[in-house]
Amino acid sequence: MASRPSKGLVPAVFWGLSLFLSFPGPIWLQPSPPVQSSPPPLPHPCHTCRGLVDSFNKGLERTIRDNFGGGNTAWEEEKLSKYKDSETRLVEVLEGVCSKSDFECHRLLELSEELVENWWFHKQQEAPDLFQWLCSDSLKLCCPAGTFGPSCLPCPGGTERPCGGYGQCEGEGTRGGSGHCDCQAGYGGEACGQCGLGYFEAERNASHLVCSACFGPCARCSGPEESNCLQCMKGWALHHLKCVDIDECGTERANCGANQFCVNTEGSYECREVGKMELGCWVGGPGRTLTPLSPQDVDECETEVCPGENEQCENTEGGYRCICAEGYKQMEGICVKEQIPESVGFFSEITEDELVVLQQMFFGVIICALATLAAKGDLVFTAIFIGAVAAMTGYWLSERSDRVLEGFIKGR
Repeated sequence: MASRPSKGLVPAVFWGLSLFLSFPGPIWLQPSPPVQSSPPPLPHPCHTCRGLVDSFNKGLERTIRDNFGGGNTAWEEEKLSKYKDSETRLVEVLEGVCSKSDFECHRLLELSEELVENWWFHKQQEAPDLFQWLCSDSLKLCCPAGTFGPSCLPCPGGTERPCGGYGQCEGEGTRGGSGHCDCQAGYGGEACGQCGLGYFEAERNASHLVCSACFGPCARCSGPEESNCLQCMKGWALHHLKCVDIDECGTERANCGANQFCVNTEGSYECREVGKMELGCWVGGPGRTLTPLSPQDVDECETEVCPGENEQCENTEGGYRCICAEGYKQMEGICVKEQIPESVGFFSEITEDELVVLQQMFFGVIICALATLAAKGDLVFTAIFIGAVAAMTGYWLSERSDRVLEGFIKGR
């Protein structure tokens, strides 16, 4: 805080300026705080130890010819032999093992420096592999290849081919991890010894498995063709060994809001806002009351929105729906052709004998009409009437007439 100003105009101005500068500036003048980014995940200690050993071995290669000046061969061999296992060479190598920014490497080197010195002076002959002696046997940070966990258990599929050679064993080579196989695309099972979802066995022998992709939406199949499907992905239905898209918008599977309409997609559907309609249109002007216009529906059927086979689009207010075309009906989410029953004739269910009776009744009406005309004295109609009566009499006196009458009376 600025001290109290002394008397006079100039000191007062300077005091006010210092007081103003002592307050924090406006928020738009203050520097924005730096963006806090999450730190990268730390490597597994085994990987750090392996990197340390690899860098140590490179340092040995770099210093293998140091202090070799040339000249006297005997003196050079004696000098080189002393430098090879000297403390001087060890210090030179250790100084370049870790980069300046590799904190984990520096921390591990500090913890294991005495072990490295012990190996350098006493264990090189009996344990030439520094990684095995330091990282696995001494620090117990690593496991042999094909094993994982605190007890170095074998990975699924065995230590020779972990995960069958088609995946990565989680924690392999370290004292951590679950040993779970992260299989490559197309492979599955505990040890990646099976084909995954959407793939089938193209080839298999005692040691190798080749998995190839199924056709499109097939979840399980017997081959690569469209008609080799055995099971379909979600949103598809199996029909004659083929996977056809289910129209969720035409069934109760779609779940869209009140102000949304459903659009069928391959294997799924979308809920779109009714904002496609021209809402929010108003008329009015200065000094007038604003009046909302009626929303104008957009005909979605002008574009192809019903991709299903034998489907057609029906526009509705604020949306549309997909229905089956004429002559088709919906079964299990697809449109199939309707089976039209054969037409039935009027006399198709009448027996032959009943048909004969109807014929005779018709002839009887004709004979009555002829009898009426004959009664008026017309000789031609009289002759026809007599002939018809004779024919009818002969028929009804035959055996067939007896069978027809008997069946008709019994209700056949």
